[in-house]
Amino acid sequence: MSFNEEWGLLRADATERTARGTAPGATGAAAPEPGPDADAVQEAREAVLERLADFRSTAVLVPLDAEGGLWTAPLGGLDWICAFTDEAALARFAEARGETEREWPYRTVLGSRLFDEVVPALAFPCGVALNAAGPDGATFPPVRGIVPDSAALDAAPHGGTGPAGAYGRGAV
Repeated sequence: MSFNEEWGLLRADATERTARGTAPGATGAAAPEPGPDADAVQEAREAVLERLADFRSTAVLVPLDAEGGLWTAPLGGLDWICAFTDEAALARFAEARGETEREWPYRTVLGSRLFDEVVPALAFPCGVALNAAGPDGATFPPVRGIVPDSAALDAAPHGGTGPAGAYGRGAV
């Protein structure tokens, strides 16, 4: 099973559990009882928050589409802005796609700007995928704590999309 297929299945399962109210943190769902793995869970949360903070303060390379907007890729029912920590990571992505012959122009953008300005300005829900074809890849979905509530899928009544703006579909 490919990463894309596996990620899609995991996301669909999480979406279904959230809709049923059985996901941890979902409205009406009881928090899990602390157990022998409570320390491991806390360590994992801290690691995620550290990774998020690192990303927010990092300038990343974002490929441009044919119109000069930020390039996105669909996965699991969402669009994802693909961001890379360096040209080597972008080259791995191009190789994984079988597109090494074409030019991959990019823009350098601060991670916090992607979360705080670009994603909320989009007319559609969008997350950020970091180093998509590398061993250090990560995804940052458009949820509370990552993007402003106005763009978070778990905070807004109609999909969490902001108004179409300078970064609207086709211009991303």
